Amino acid sequence: MKFGVMFVNAGPFAFPEYLEILARTAEEAGFESIWTVEHVLIPLGYHSRYPYSSSGRLPGPESSPIADPILPLAFAAAITKKVRLGTAIVILPQRHPAYVAKEMATLDVLSGGRAMLGIGIGWLKEEFDAVGVPFNQRAGRTDESIHAIRSLWKPTPEAFEGKFYKWGPVESNPKPLQQPGVPIIIGGHSDGAARRAARYGDGFFPMTDDPQVLASLLATMRAECAKIGRDPKEIEISMGTVGLDVTLDLDAARRAQDAGVGRLAIAPPAYDPDGLRRGLHEFAERVIVKL
Repeated sequence: MKFGVMFVNAGPFAFPEYLEILARTAEEAGFESIWTVEHVLIPLGYHSRYPYSSSGRLPGPESSPIADPILPLAFAAAITKKVRLGTAIVILPQRHPAYVAKEMATLDVLSGGRAMLGIGIGWLKEEFDAVGVPFNQRAGRTDESIHAIRSLWKPTPEAFEGKFYKWGPVESNPKPLQQPGVPIIIGGHSDGAARRAARYGDGFFPMTDDPQVLASLLATMRAECAKIGRDPKEIEISMGTVGLDVTLDLDAARRAQDAGVGRLAIAPPAYDPDGLRRGLHEFAERVIVKL
């Protein structure tokens, strides 16, 4: 079982002093990965429902800092040696795939092959409206972008033509150190995300700690794999949620492992330096070293 820390670019971790403590401590304590989140804008008074909270609202006020998801991982790459660096998630349909391919390949090179691209389709319609991307196209744009990104990571130039993006043979360099490319991990808690993971994902990152929901999503993913003739064991399963914090005990981690989860990602245990160091090391002693 691998363990990660989520939300490492949000709140105080959007700033270098706290991000440095979190990244270094996570690596020292034996966490395998750190993960960033994304919202380029938070429209004031939004009406869209946040799907990971009973309140339907993002945790914290609308003014809470959320740094870009990729730049902090480059910062973390420079101050760590082995912890893997993932986005959970980049809102892929809001971004042009050529930029995502370039940025993630660059991160992979700078980090020595530690990058992971977690992607999702997004939920905040008002944010899509603000950046001029049709909300009702987000699923199609996401699927096409995955193909486009992988096309740009291939060793030789090739043309790409889809419904939303089109270009002739182009060079996009550097290429990722990881081949055939940076792992693309599909985030989400819907059946659509599970099917997308089966069709396109190197991994699946359902945002739930409900055993029944997890079982249903994995069943959907496996059924889609059977439909397209893919071995579901090729897809690494991660799990994380706003509610999955350092109160997670060893038994819960073992149950997740038995269900097929290969990685658990927790929220930061504290927002002050001493509490953060203490919480991560205590979690490592209580859970990580025993699995």
